[in-house]
Amino acid sequence: MKKPMRLFALLAFFACSAAHADEAAQCRANDGTYLTGRVTGAPIFARGHLRDGVELSHTHLRLLSDQDGQSYDVAVDNVFAAGYDGAGESVPAPLSHIRTGDRLELCGKPYANDAPGIDWVHTDCDAVPTPHRPNGWLKIFDTRGAPGANIESSREYCHLWQ
Repeated sequence: MKKPMRLFALLAFFACSAAHADEAAQCRANDGTYLTGRVTGAPIFARGHLRDGVELSHTHLRLLSDQDGQSYDVAVDNVFAAGYDGAGESVPAPLSHIRTGDRLELCGKPYANDAPGIDWVHTDCDAVPTPHRPNGWLKIFDTRGAPGANIESSREYCHLWQ
């Protein structure tokens, strides 16, 4: 590799590292736990219960953590995904676009059952964040290694918790 290309590659690496550090710091400021990793199990729909006629379903996927090498169950509230229709009968877009091998960035609340997991990877609808209810997110890394927009930021159903 020529010198200018090496320099560009190094600068890109450090820029991505700095961006990840900023994202982790923002997650901590939102009382969340920061997690990145590769999807090892595609999204699966899980029924929920009704609240004011809205199905509070979830999408589950598996993520191999960059931080500790463990496999996490990621429990995603469908109601915060853009495009959720309220009936909750399938994995909503954009969650349905997540594929095995994709890299994700999560900010949420860790939990443990039989194995480690993370949930609350969504907006907190302007509530004051706490470690039990952080202002979280779910982002898909692009091909350059930069996190995209939060795909769990829909506010359409925030009224259900106010």
